[in-house]
Amino acid sequence: MGFWKSLFSTSETTTAAKPPGIDGMASPGVVVGNSRIFFSTDREIDLYELEELCDAVGWSRRPLRKVKKAIQYSFLVVSMWEQRGTQRRLIGFSRATSDHAFNATIWDVVVHPDFQSKGLGKALMRQMIKRLRNEDISNITLFADPHVIDFYRGLGFMPDPEGIKGMFWYPD
Repeated sequence: MGFWKSLFSTSETTTAAKPPGIDGMASPGVVVGNSRIFFSTDREIDLYELEELCDAVGWSRRPLRKVKKAIQYSFLVVSMWEQRGTQRRLIGFSRATSDHAFNATIWDVVVHPDFQSKGLGKALMRQMIKRLRNEDISNITLFADPHVIDFYRGLGFMPDPEGIKGMFWYPD
């Protein structure tokens, strides 16, 4: 459990060599089976690889030009990678938008089904929260589908205590 403690501690003194092609590392990685898992804040993500990840969890496809724009204008992007030898693949992704002062909203949290139920989704979310808090963001929100509400509750998220419901406008 030493890795998990070091991952979520406030100290940034842990260092390790970065695997080739992964910049903006947020963690030294952890060994899972024959793989090392790494987190990155690099926004240069192969959009086709991201689309494959989203397909694996059953998300509907979105135009790649819009996905690229969403990533470009996000306040924070955190991706999770499996490294096996010289091969790497995207296994998790999340991003947040923000007003750069008080508020951030987390979007597009996805973990490949082969890596779910191993604590990696929680690790990805904790990376997001840690980095947002390091930027002095105090109000972190997200929208959750009903089947993942308990997952987010386990990370400290709660429904609005005032019972205020979000409102949405969609084009016809």
